[in-house]
Amino acid sequence: MTIAQRNSLQAIPAYKQGATPGEHEKAFKLSSNENPFAPLPAVTTALVAELGRINEYPNAAAPELVAMLAERFKVAPENIALGAGSVEVAGQLIHATTNPGAEVMFAWRSFEAYPILTHVAGATPVMVPLDAQGGHDLPAMAAAITERTSLIFICNPNNPTGTVVDSAAVDAFMAKVPAHVLVVIDEAYVHFNIHGDSAIGLDFFHRYPNVAVLHTFSKAYGLAGLRIGYAIAPAAVAENLRKTAIPFGVSALAQRAAVLSLNHEAELQVRIDKLITERAGLVKALRDAGIQLWDSHANFIWLATKERTEAIDAALRAAGVWGRAFPGEGIRISIGSPEANKLVADSLISVLQEFPAHV
Repeated sequence: MTIAQRNSLQAIPAYKQGATPGEHEKAFKLSSNENPFAPLPAVTTALVAELGRINEYPNAAAPELVAMLAERFKVAPENIALGAGSVEVAGQLIHATTNPGAEVMFAWRSFEAYPILTHVAGATPVMVPLDAQGGHDLPAMAAAITERTSLIFICNPNNPTGTVVDSAAVDAFMAKVPAHVLVVIDEAYVHFNIHGDSAIGLDFFHRYPNVAVLHTFSKAYGLAGLRIGYAIAPAAVAENLRKTAIPFGVSALAQRAAVLSLNHEAELQVRIDKLITERAGLVKALRDAGIQLWDSHANFIWLATKERTEAIDAALRAAGVWGRAFPGEGIRISIGSPEANKLVADSLISVLQEFPAHV
């Protein structure tokens, strides 16, 4: 006898985690955009003290963290909704805004969880191809809006291409978006974005009643393993996000680590600046060697290796560089330690001599 199952799940791919080298391999895992720095000492010390209370449920309202975020971003606490990483909050947003058959729009390629979360919610993904420079084609996205569109994601900087959308382009786009459609600016990599003309999610949240912003503590703050992210959203939307959230989904450990990280942002900024410097150095080394790639405004680079992706990825793994390959499209490689980044540069320069260069 076959156990009952939801038929639509057969068409939904499972989320694919970044590949990890074998335990005994001398290699760098650069496939998941993780922060290469260990957590701040103040964070780890405080978490040890919290371990004696893991028999208790966390405070689901997370009042200390919510108050800090509200003060930092000059919004009301009612505008903050938490989740187990920004990906879980993205799922909350889809469940909170769509009915079966509604459309969720996003650029493609972009964050690969978007179509998975959309299908799981019973909505229909609308995937609008990136433009020739690997960025959001906002005019094409505006033209793709229908009466069924409920939610639009703008990933800025975009994962995996690292490109940004500029503020003027988003303003022009918002002028074409119906007032009932929620536009979510997903800023998982915002701390690494130093592009002067980039759209800033909070600016748009304060100026438009149908904008929400996604942030995470996984990347710049180095708390990926604790799973905590949040949305800044219109109060009615945030209330519905809390209704669709997993009860007690954000642990007390994650809440405490986030609070401490916010209290030590000057120390964290030093690390962020180092990663930005490492990114610039890696891009320059590759370009000096004749390798073409777009500017990145996140903590990774993107190589549009197209039909040679799998062969190049295999060669890089053999050299000790484990990036994230998207067959037929390209390879995303996280910015790591100086040692890792030097190996990336040396390996790419060597490997790409065997293959045609791609933008």
